[in-house]
Amino acid sequence: MEREAGAAGVRRALGRRLEAVLASRSEANAVFDILAVLQSEDQEEIQEAVRTCSRLFGALLERGELFVGQLPSEEMVMTGSRGATRKYKVWMRHRYHSCCNRLGELLGHPSFQVKELALSALMKFVQLEGAHPLEKSKWEGNYLFPRELFKLVVGGLLSPEEDQSLLLSQFREYLDYDDTRYHTMQAAMDAVARVTGQHPEVPPAFWNNAFTLLSAVSLPRQEPTVSSFYVKRAELWDTWKVAHLKEHRRAFQGMWLSFLKHKLPLSLYKKVLLIVHDAILPQLAQPTLMIDFLTRACDLGGALSLLALNGLFILIHKHNLEYPDFYRKLYGLLDPSVFHVKYRARFFHLADLFLSSSHLPAYLVAAFAKRLARLALTAPPEALLMVLPFICNLLRRHPACRVLVHRPHGPELDADPYDPGEEDPAQSRALESSLWELQALQRHYHPEVSKAASVINQALTMPEVSIAPLLELTAYEIFERDLKKKGPEPVPLEFIPAQGLLGRPGELCAQHFTLS
Repeated sequence: MEREAGAAGVRRALGRRLEAVLASRSEANAVFDILAVLQSEDQEEIQEAVRTCSRLFGALLERGELFVGQLPSEEMVMTGSRGATRKYKVWMRHRYHSCCNRLGELLGHPSFQVKELALSALMKFVQLEGAHPLEKSKWEGNYLFPRELFKLVVGGLLSPEEDQSLLLSQFREYLDYDDTRYHTMQAAMDAVARVTGQHPEVPPAFWNNAFTLLSAVSLPRQEPTVSSFYVKRAELWDTWKVAHLKEHRRAFQGMWLSFLKHKLPLSLYKKVLLIVHDAILPQLAQPTLMIDFLTRACDLGGALSLLALNGLFILIHKHNLEYPDFYRKLYGLLDPSVFHVKYRARFFHLADLFLSSSHLPAYLVAAFAKRLARLALTAPPEALLMVLPFICNLLRRHPACRVLVHRPHGPELDADPYDPGEEDPAQSRALESSLWELQALQRHYHPEVSKAASVINQALTMPEVSIAPLLELTAYEIFERDLKKKGPEPVPLEFIPAQGLLGRPGELCAQHFTLS
């Protein structure tokens, strides 16, 4: 009760000081009492002070009672001979800056309610300062936006010390506006440069916060007919960069490239690569500039290499990028572990996409088919039921590779010429070999695997088999499917079914009478 009474007392006291400051300039010193409560240790008192500051400086901005222009030193103005009105406006604007700086600090407060309230107050000031600029317009139609205040907001969101993902989710609503989205991209770029320059080892919290913010920025697919601005404008000028999608794409590109040029934690590499193909590349002004990041990620190995190849494939296919080592990198990812990793389904989905072109050379497709067939000898049944149709699809797409299963005039081989240790598929001699591994798998202990491997005994003329339903197949699903199978029907042992234990009742009596 005492705490409730204390909070209510603070609210009333702040309310009285707010009314006094707004009613008379002679009561301006009461602002110090309001700002002092922002430094309180009590969470509820801080919230009341934030609300009061929001109302106070919001009203002063609307009334034009803050100094407009290059802000002079407070001491110089107070000791000068300028008029009282100018001194008041300069003095009050310094108090406004103190308030904004403290609100920026409160974005890192332990209480989420305080952080949320501070963010709301700062964004209100952004909107009002944009509508009532504190800098003088240099020419007619000059675009003015409170950039320094907005950098303070973005800098608080991209904290190097703590996870701000929850607060960033609240900030997402402002990214629907063209102007705040554009300036968020620029402010994020500045924040990345500042933090990486200040910290030899950038804390992981900053990278996570930065990725959360960057991934939340999404551009419209085409130039919008009507611009949506957070800062209300009486008139929109065509000379403003913020009003053009082309400039947004440039800012988007600069933001991501400034982030991706740094050494990121491995967990972040994966998060970026998962969205690069549909959320980043299509919105860049020059997608081919991502080549450095993707090739660097490709050298990391494992799932990261696979995801990086997906981005490279898009650049090759849609943007005419030349990357001769693409299929060599993909070939190098094929090892026994590929059947056991958790990204197996994604790997084979993308591999099927990468090898879908009918214009690939026969030696390359043969190398992939042979490598997969060799790995299949030690693969589990759930993987075999997917990889065997995958190999057969490769042979269907590329008739020149069918010599791997049927070479009518070829020489008899004493040994397999295929070199499994060769890293270059062009030098593996796969096209000189055969898929004897599939014939061996026809004797597999699991009947479904044996049946899948026997497909090569027939002409491969039928349409391709979709492997999509088989990508997520697990050993448990195979086991459950086998349990649900019905057993064979009973085999009939007699041509005429029996009617009784030893025959018909009448026949049994007749036999007994004859014997007696």
